[in-house]
Amino acid sequence: MNFIQTRGCESGKPQSVTFSEAILSPIASFGGLYVPQSLPKLGTTFLNKHLDSSYKELAQDLLANFEIDIEDSVIQEALDLYDNFDDTTNPVPVVKVKENLYVSELYHGPTRAFKDMALQPFGKILSSVAQQREENYLILAATSGDTGPAALETFKNQKNIQVVCMYPANGTSDVQRLQMVTEDAPNLKVIGIRGNFDDAQAALKNLLVSKSFKETLENKHISLSAANSVNFGRIIFQIIYHIHNYLELVRQGATQMGEKVYLNVPSGNFGNVLGAFYAQEMGVPVEKLVISSNENNILTRLIQTGIYDIRESDLKLTTSPAMDILKSSNVERVLYSLYGSQRTKELMQDLDENNIYTLTDTELLKLQEIFVADYCSDAEGKLYIQSTFKNEGYLMDPHTATCFKTYETKSNPVIKSIIYSTAEWTKFSPVIANALTGEVNAQDSVALESIAKEAKVEIPTMIKGLFSKKVVHDSIIEKEDIEKEILKFL
Repeated sequence: MNFIQTRGCESGKPQSVTFSEAILSPIASFGGLYVPQSLPKLGTTFLNKHLDSSYKELAQDLLANFEIDIEDSVIQEALDLYDNFDDTTNPVPVVKVKENLYVSELYHGPTRAFKDMALQPFGKILSSVAQQREENYLILAATSGDTGPAALETFKNQKNIQVVCMYPANGTSDVQRLQMVTEDAPNLKVIGIRGNFDDAQAALKNLLVSKSFKETLENKHISLSAANSVNFGRIIFQIIYHIHNYLELVRQGATQMGEKVYLNVPSGNFGNVLGAFYAQEMGVPVEKLVISSNENNILTRLIQTGIYDIRESDLKLTTSPAMDILKSSNVERVLYSLYGSQRTKELMQDLDENNIYTLTDTELLKLQEIFVADYCSDAEGKLYIQSTFKNEGYLMDPHTATCFKTYETKSNPVIKSIIYSTAEWTKFSPVIANALTGEVNAQDSVALESIAKEAKVEIPTMIKGLFSKKVVHDSIIEKEDIEKEILKFL
């Protein structure tokens, strides 16, 4: 299968590229993104075939349906990394929380967040391709908290790969920051910037299209790629768990094959729910895709009004920081699927130049056939954390809590809902300790212990050990100095 471009094709560029070419150079013509030329149609035949399959077997067959140009042995090695998750037989448990409500726990990997589900295998594939080509790559990552640790974990000590990870200096949890700044592999560089995630993401995109930066790298015999979800190599692995989750409900006897369900996803950069969108397009029975925003509710407004407007929006720092994003990269891929490349180019040009775009009434109706949305305030999220633990005994992080609001406001309680839990409680312990015990401004190490005691749970070793590790990366710079800092590292 080949990949085409969301904003059309510039003169002199190929109309389509292979999967390996798309993941090595993820930014397409006119600053757009790569998308599959067509999606495999799976339907109930594929779903029934995998009712008794393991997660890895399902993943292998899905990738085979995409016909990606990666050797089977490399794919197998990449998928074998799921054996390092908490349960080697099931990396993504789907847990019943209350009647008709299930939670997909995507955080059982090495960095305790959902980004491991894609970045663990993707990192292996990308580094293998680089080695096969005997090329050296600089991988850029901009993070609101979870991509960074997962990217650093998957690429550390990999041959032919160097990684620069940028994070907002005051925009992550303490555990997320420590997961990054204590990584000591020589091929990794972590940079804190004085700014927010949108600043980091804008810097990443600018560098990916900068001719002078690429020329400087070429003189060093280095090529450029990215670990963010602008890279379809991330997205392809995020489709898998949406299919797995539906099959899990059938296996558990919670639903009948073919019966529709709600998929309820906390959304910032839109990559996670894009995977759900593609799964639906490929044949997974979905009633609606439910978008859960925090107080940076740009996505909710888009889906409710058809207007994407960030002209007077200041990014709010919330208790769900991985969703503190105003410019969601992967919305573009949905726009392309619904409206085509010419219209997508127009809309994205409006956003880039004027910080706003507006859908027509017809376009909005088309979007609303698939998506519904609402947002959850920090105060509401705290109450959902409290009540769900008190009534159901279920412990969750603040991002997952936003989905409980949309479950109440946007779902039909008669239809099964799957909520996506994107991070373990350990990554946001001060917020959860405040919700459960009333502690205010507790340090992460103290909050972790109090939650563990209250909930009678263990703190994972990889989290507990962070507080005694040496800080290796202490750079905090102005966003204007990012390129200079990267070149100094190289």
